[in-house]
Amino acid sequence: MTKDVLLHVDKLTVKYHHFTAVDQVSFNVMAGDFIALAGENGSGKSSLIKAILGLIHTAGGTVKNHVVGPIGYLPQNTVVQDRSFPASVEEVVGMGLLATKSFPRRLSRQDKERVRESLVRLNVANLAKKRFGLLSGGQQQRVLLARALVANPRILILDEPTSALDQAMRKRFMHILQALHQEGVTILLITHDIGGIGEYVNRVLYMERRILFDGTFQAFCEQAEISPYIHTHAKRHDEEENPS
Repeated sequence: MTKDVLLHVDKLTVKYHHFTAVDQVSFNVMAGDFIALAGENGSGKSSLIKAILGLIHTAGGTVKNHVVGPIGYLPQNTVVQDRSFPASVEEVVGMGLLATKSFPRRLSRQDKERVRESLVRLNVANLAKKRFGLLSGGQQQRVLLARALVANPRILILDEPTSALDQAMRKRFMHILQALHQEGVTILLITHDIGGIGEYVNRVLYMERRILFDGTFQAFCEQAEISPYIHTHAKRHDEEENPS
């Protein structure tokens, strides 16, 4: 794959009143990247992503989007606890196409085939007619990922997609992302499970309002000033993998 720049972020700054959440952050997302965006709670990760996507106002800096087509986005805390949530699985996935249409917003026969293909891709086609609210957390996340992918985005941005999943489901979900990456999808993933993503990602961005590290997972593990973070999370990951 040609290493094109998909997103060029230059000195991006986000403020909430007098508080600076993101402070002059600069980096590129290259075609073929699988990036883990890590940092402590409150380090500005979600604010950075929302600013890149144009979902919140910025106080400075620029984002140059060279992506041809839509960007797939799976926001944080998307698991629905309401069992009476009325939409079916195929309707939820179809929403990923309705957002790109002008009024009246209706799915064509071709759109419905794309919905079916996206469900098959995530191995949830058997759930198409089920009510979304009745699914398990892991099933819901796969359906929401199918919605993010239905428009065939070149880049996929996910904000803590495994936070509501148990360890086994987290690993299964990461394997799905790994397969998508091998198919050519560029991925930017916010995660707290830094100890469990080394085998999947080719790059780690670690931030504390600014980018403190940008490099390989191996190099990240060797950073003395950040090592307490990776060691703490790696230990927690090992304990979840091998409970006593």
